[in-house]
Amino acid sequence: MHSKFIRGLVAMSFVGLTACGGNNEGASPTNAASGTFLSTIESAGSAISSVSSRVIQGGTAATLATVTPVTGRGATVAEEAYARKAASHFLHMASFGPNEKDVEYVAYFGAATYLNAGFGQPQTSHLEYMQQYAASLPAGKTPNSEDFQSAFWKIAVTTKDQLRQRVAFALSEIFVISTADDSFYFHPYGVASYYDTLGKHAFGNFRDLLQGIALHPMMGIYLTHLGNMKEDGVRMPDENFAREIMQLMTIGPYMLNQDGTVKLVDGKPVETYTHDDILGLAKVFTGWGWAGPDQDLNRMRGWRQDYPAQEWLPMQNYAAYHSSASKSFLGKTIPAGGSGASDVKVALDTLFNHPNVGPFISRLLIQRLVTSNPSPAYVGRVAAAFNSNGAGVRGDMKAVIRAILCDSEALDMTQSKRIREPVLRLANFLRAFNATSVSGWYAFWPQDDPASQLGQSALRSPSVFNFYRPSYTPPNSTLSSAGMVAPEMQITTEPSVTGYLNYMQLTVRLGAGKNFDVQPDYTKEIALAAQPQALLDRLNLLLMHGSMSSTLNNLIISRLNTIAIPAATSTNAADVLLAKQRRTWLATYLIMASTEYIVQK
Repeated sequence: MHSKFIRGLVAMSFVGLTACGGNNEGASPTNAASGTFLSTIESAGSAISSVSSRVIQGGTAATLATVTPVTGRGATVAEEAYARKAASHFLHMASFGPNEKDVEYVAYFGAATYLNAGFGQPQTSHLEYMQQYAASLPAGKTPNSEDFQSAFWKIAVTTKDQLRQRVAFALSEIFVISTADDSFYFHPYGVASYYDTLGKHAFGNFRDLLQGIALHPMMGIYLTHLGNMKEDGVRMPDENFAREIMQLMTIGPYMLNQDGTVKLVDGKPVETYTHDDILGLAKVFTGWGWAGPDQDLNRMRGWRQDYPAQEWLPMQNYAAYHSSASKSFLGKTIPAGGSGASDVKVALDTLFNHPNVGPFISRLLIQRLVTSNPSPAYVGRVAAAFNSNGAGVRGDMKAVIRAILCDSEALDMTQSKRIREPVLRLANFLRAFNATSVSGWYAFWPQDDPASQLGQSALRSPSVFNFYRPSYTPPNSTLSSAGMVAPEMQITTEPSVTGYLNYMQLTVRLGAGKNFDVQPDYTKEIALAAQPQALLDRLNLLLMHGSMSSTLNNLIISRLNTIAIPAATSTNAADVLLAKQRRTWLATYLIMASTEYIVQK
């Protein structure tokens, strides 16, 4: 994809592209890498000029978490403007996107206060949404797993627990289940509960998160350890979950240093586990089935459907079908005769305390929240917070999140960090314009089709490896030569670029969701439409945290000025309003179609 991708954006959006990498002279590895990252993504040949500039002068974003907030406290106009840009930048990582109210809150109180408030904010429940939605349906109608999309979008766009929900989305791309699998179609409550489980433990301890996902029936369905039977003659336990909980969710495939770099012995990486480890761990996850009041095999397998709470309660162990053999894995042996619960406790404790977990999970969360290419030092700082929160507690997710979002590499507003994935682009748009729902339900279908939709929907990845692999790098590119990655580019193709642009062209003008149920509110933007620069400054703050280059700014202004706003008379109010709407729609669309927006700083 690369040059054709960029040319498509230029042709369809009329936006010229600029490379905005900073001066790398004497830069840290991350800063130097950022220039390579953006130069590859924006390599459209000689048609693209290289611009090197700081958009925001007079301060450093790295001080956001500790500096005394300035807005409303006797600050200068320039200081207040800078604080708002820094606040917007922070919210692009710590929420589903800034709105005006949240920008003012962070600019006034600071990032540390925002995090503390977020940690204390009660969780909004997707399961409760599904139950309320089901109660609203006509007799004989029931929800299905696709209706989870409406729950996701309502909560992502409107609720106060933004920090929790944003972290839950990041976790959903690590602890993957996918409703693209037809097995989930008739389990809408279970799917909603699984997502709530991620949110519940987002601010807890990683060990409890492991327990929650390992024994959730939806994970049991997806990775096939629900109904997993003990060994019997030639039959061996299902190995799927045992393999993936190690490979994708805890320790990864290779031994790591605490800064996330791969340990080498004789120049070669050292594998973290063998097939024998998988076999031993698979025995732990035998005998687990649907929750219920008895130990009947029909209940274990889901052939009895008389206990609705089984959708959201943890799986229970059926002793008759749990392996009683000894179980050896990762240097640990569980003696024969243990119960299902005691075996799982030992297994999860062993995984949790493995030295790889801190750096492995830290890097994945940094990638999902901040940047595709964190420096080893950044990973090491977050891994240290995972290993101890300062009070000797391992796996404290609050400490991990704080370390990720308040790190100097996260708060640097000048370096290109990652491609915004499609779900986050739409969420950013809907939150920026305080979108509301005609029906009240924020009705959405899955948005899976890359040719006509977003090409991405929450909890609908094509496989357990998520929508893209964290190590993906475009082949035969400058990125790959530099040893860098761009995971989201794995789902960025020419059809998906065209599909996104066409989708947003309609969405900006007509709204999103089923029958355009979700409507953006452009009241404040329309009021500024007669002043193109004022309009663009507002959009720049909300959508790009003030990082727009002068080149892009001038291009959009020139386009807005082609839309004349007639002088108001007693009879042309509708014409005046339409002209202002058209300016607002065009400015919004051109920003969201630009590479400067899609490549998040």
